[in-house]
Amino acid sequence: MLADPRLVGASAGDGAPPAAFPRRGARMTSPERRAAIVAAALRLFSERGFRGTTTRELAAAVGVSEPVLYEHFKSKRDLFRAIIETKTQEGVERASAALAPFLERDDDRGFFRTIATVLLERYREEPEYVRLLLHLAVEGDELAGLFYQRQILAYHKLVAAYIARRVRQGAFRTIDPALAARAFLCMPVHHSMLRLFFADQYVKAANKRIVDEMVRIFLEGVCA
Repeated sequence: MLADPRLVGASAGDGAPPAAFPRRGARMTSPERRAAIVAAALRLFSERGFRGTTTRELAAAVGVSEPVLYEHFKSKRDLFRAIIETKTQEGVERASAALAPFLERDDDRGFFRTIATVLLERYREEPEYVRLLLHLAVEGDELAGLFYQRQILAYHKLVAAYIARRVRQGAFRTIDPALAARAFLCMPVHHSMLRLFFADQYVKAANKRIVDEMVRIFLEGVCA
């Protein structure tokens, strides 16, 4: 979950390793090898799908044997859970740090601009991760539900809690916080999905202008 003390606490390809990996034969610590396996799995899963990637390919991508792979992860599912845990934690820390100053002063524009910017940047910076999640969702895999619970719902609940508080304070008109949160979050997510999967250029504005317009449209609809 995304941690916010004011909102929550108050109410409670070819198998070759990417260049960033340690070189083959280099001695890695256990955490380094685990991180290398997670990174290789993310790349291979996104290219070939969860079911289309073998543990032999995963081991080869990191330059280890399958037994070594199993020392760190008992199965491909355990490995994918580790990917979700890693990426979710990164998202939590990034969003929480970025939102803190705006939560302190009830800066609505700053809060929503930050959320939208974080989402746009996440899709741009991590296309492999997004494609991997789409593979799982299309395949109907239960692991997609884990991502939904850990990250998507976390963002929705955070935004809904902020909206609910601002409604109580009289800053926003009476609205359903969950529906309003979904309406806002759909804007940056939909835009990012079109760019990623269809190379959409219908809206050619820079991200800053896109974010500003999304926030303006939303706030004009909800402010009291």
